[in-house]
Amino acid sequence: MKFNKALLIGINETQLGMPYWQRINGLIKNKVFLPKDSPKISENLKTTDCLLVGFGIALTKEDIDIAQNLKYIGVLATAYGKIDTNYAKKKGITICNLPGYSTESVAEFVLAVVLEQIRGLEEGKRRVRAGDVSEAGILTLEIKNKIFGVIGLGSIGSRVAEIALGFGADVRYWSRNKKKKEEKKGIKYESLDSLVLKADILSINLAQTPETEKVMDKKRFLALKKGSVVVNTAPMELVDFDALAKRLAKKDITFIFDHSDEMKKEDLQRLSKFENCVIYPPMAYITPEAAINRQEMFTSNLENFLKGKSTNAV
Repeated sequence: MKFNKALLIGINETQLGMPYWQRINGLIKNKVFLPKDSPKISENLKTTDCLLVGFGIALTKEDIDIAQNLKYIGVLATAYGKIDTNYAKKKGITICNLPGYSTESVAEFVLAVVLEQIRGLEEGKRRVRAGDVSEAGILTLEIKNKIFGVIGLGSIGSRVAEIALGFGADVRYWSRNKKKKEEKKGIKYESLDSLVLKADILSINLAQTPETEKVMDKKRFLALKKGSVVVNTAPMELVDFDALAKRLAKKDITFIFDHSDEMKKEDLQRLSKFENCVIYPPMAYITPEAAINRQEMFTSNLENFLKGKSTNAV
């Protein structure tokens, strides 16, 4: 069995290696590549039975209605919050994503940026480059015994919590469902508002859904402990920008994130003005190990659907 036509939106040929494209080519008769803002998307959806989309591509009820032959949506990412999944399922369309492909990569990034921030590493490097080898006045903290909060205990959040436990932190979490297996490791459950209030370090690891958008609202930004470090490796839709900017203006917290490529230019410029807002390119997931996992899972999802045994269906 093969797909007649695959429409690839926001995916280009450089994102998968040749061995993976060869496998995919054996499953599809015809491929059409389009950028996410192409005016040709609607016309091509009419004759598409397989839709393959990159990170952050929106797919509405109207799009799904146009694609009357659509059977399968493959997402080249973990997040799928901009796709109307409920409506797609009602139409009998299978949606498969890539859960956990970059778990280790993102979790290690979270701890890396926390350590860079609380151990004064950037300041240390800056001084030595300028010929100053004095450590005087560099402010540092240890992770051990600090309250390390994790919002969202999925695969990445669980790994962040595990690593933080290894540093001797007092690790606490909030998730929509309690995780008894993780609690046996010593990770304690807290209500979300209590966790935000108490945490010295906070890692946000929720998937973007209509329920989680702006989960970090005005009330929760105001509640953050003075001196706290917040790391968000999830989409910035989880954050209320006005509330974040107001708290950053007080200069008593640090906010770190890496989804800068998805933001409006004016929002990015606004946050860039704050020295206590540390902005990275979207680099938490970019390890060779994660890249292999990503390509293999994406291709296998497609193969398994055609075999009648879907994997990673959302």
